[in-house]
Amino acid sequence: MLDLYLMRHAKSSWLGAEFSDRERGLHSRGQEDALLMGRFLSKHFPAVAPYVSPALRAQLTWAGICSTWSALASLDHSIEEPLYTFSYRDLVSWLNRREGDAPIFLIGHNPALTELINYLTKADSINNLPTAGFAALTLSLSEWSGIQSGIGKLENLVTPRGLSK
Repeated sequence: MLDLYLMRHAKSSWLGAEFSDRERGLHSRGQEDALLMGRFLSKHFPAVAPYVSPALRAQLTWAGICSTWSALASLDHSIEEPLYTFSYRDLVSWLNRREGDAPIFLIGHNPALTELINYLTKADSINNLPTAGFAALTLSLSEWSGIQSGIGKLENLVTPRGLSK
């Protein structure tokens, strides 16, 4: 069994029309939600060095959760260009190229993450992974190269709205 942790970046800011999509930062609510999620996740999930989209909002989400999850902050993260995608197919391809059986934690974007969850569980498990939402899945695999539809089970879904602030 493999563990896959997926997190959507926190709520982004739309201020500054001069910024490209990749350069958008976090809204104040997004900053708060990243801290909240870091506090919660630190108590309930193992610290796994994440793979993070190069988009600024994903990088700031990573920084926010690290500020309240000290064990995660001490781990190196990897910025992966292919994670700046809105297609679950790109994520499946990326996952299939991973080696080993270590858990994977991705911080990325919708609709790719929502669609990936539904593809892996072969069901409409969720309608939308909200901003700063976190999903924990187990996959019936011994190595990442076997990713395919229906091999996953959604074990946990955590959202900032579901946590008391």
